[in-house]
Amino acid sequence: MIPVSEFCMYHNVELSFIYSLKNSGLIDIEVVCEKMFVSTNELKQLETLMRLKEEMDINLEGIEAISYLLQRINEMQQVILQLNNRLDFYESGKAAF
Repeated sequence: MIPVSEFCMYHNVELSFIYSLKNSGLIDIEVVCEKMFVSTNELKQLETLMRLKEEMDINLEGIEAISYLLQRINEMQQVILQLNNRLDFYESGKAAF
């Protein structure tokens, strides 16, 4: 777990941006003893979203759209991989006959 305040200081990001991402459901933040933390599992996602805002000057609505599309692409890639595996299985079965 990484304190959100340290992440913001290290990356020079406003805390309000992190709140916006949390309120949009793009990242999960855990509160422990009144301090906010981001899990290490969420860190890559948070850094990606931060770069979209800082380096590409994309607003929150654009970030939400991009995140949704990237998620859909990942899901489709998983389906394609499963279908390719099934196809390989059936093609290799045919060759054995």
